[in-house]
Amino acid sequence: MARVLGFGSALLDQLAHVSERFVQALPGAKGGMVLVDAGERQRLLDSLDHAPEIAPGGSAANTVVGLARLGVTTRLLAKTGNDAAGDEYGRHLSDAGVEVSALKRSQGVPTGSCLSLITPDGERTMRTCLGAAATLGSEEVTPADFQGCTHLIMEGYMLHNRALVQEVLHQARAVGCCTAIDLASPEVVAASRDLLPALLEQYADMVFANAQEAAAFAGTPDPQKALDVLASHCRLAVVKVGADGALLRQGSESVHVPAERVLVRDTTGAGDLWAAGFLYGRVQGCRLATAGRMGAAVAAAVVQVVGAVLPESTWVGLRKRLAALQRTEAGGQ
Repeated sequence: MARVLGFGSALLDQLAHVSERFVQALPGAKGGMVLVDAGERQRLLDSLDHAPEIAPGGSAANTVVGLARLGVTTRLLAKTGNDAAGDEYGRHLSDAGVEVSALKRSQGVPTGSCLSLITPDGERTMRTCLGAAATLGSEEVTPADFQGCTHLIMEGYMLHNRALVQEVLHQARAVGCCTAIDLASPEVVAASRDLLPALLEQYADMVFANAQEAAAFAGTPDPQKALDVLASHCRLAVVKVGADGALLRQGSESVHVPAERVLVRDTTGAGDLWAAGFLYGRVQGCRLATAGRMGAAVAAAVVQVVGAVLPESTWVGLRKRLAALQRTEAGGQ
């Protein structure tokens, strides 16, 4: 039985609708992520016209919550503060069906947060204050965290702590996990460019990137060429190209999966939930194209809401859609 372990930052999302001008005035690229301290986070919050909406988040957490909602057994390796926000975060995971046995708590640092600035086109630009998430140390990672796990999904944001990443990937490899790495943001890729090629070659079975992340890694704005570069370092590579869908490569097999045409309200969690749908398909033994269509279906659902949390009624519909895709694939064999 599959059990997917997510490894990432436990963050409360703060979702704020802002103007294009607001984002353009900030340092860093639109659609990217920049780490900030508590003072800068507060300055940004004070400059907003309205208080942000609050929702549990974190890239790997979003993915394993999505997988759990689809019926896959999941667990999260992350760290929160020993505070009310951390309690809320743990309850959210448990309510979604995610195992919390590997969730660590900090006694002195509050739960982290991610301010997601959403422009009128639905794009989100993130300012992250890691808080307790940044205090997770390699000495806290134990074999029990990996017990029974068959897959690992790691968010690239964790590359700020290279010793921790190496320990987690080493333990995952030791227990035979199939490992997927999401490159997270172009800023992360740029900061880790010296490490990533060897990391992918040594540990990763799959790598996920959006067009900007792939360009930062490969040194080319051409998504197809960037996919070729990523695929040279990893058995299965994915480059998500927004409204144009996703490009997938496994060995000699290449697939383009179109995005579903929906009204986009907010892209927060789109890549994370795409990964959930795709990994669901792979866990079920689906072919590359079918798994890609599953990823597209789940991503299309989340961009129609603000934040990365979907109601149970939406998950019911998604489970039916993904089951129908499985039947269609089986019928075509």
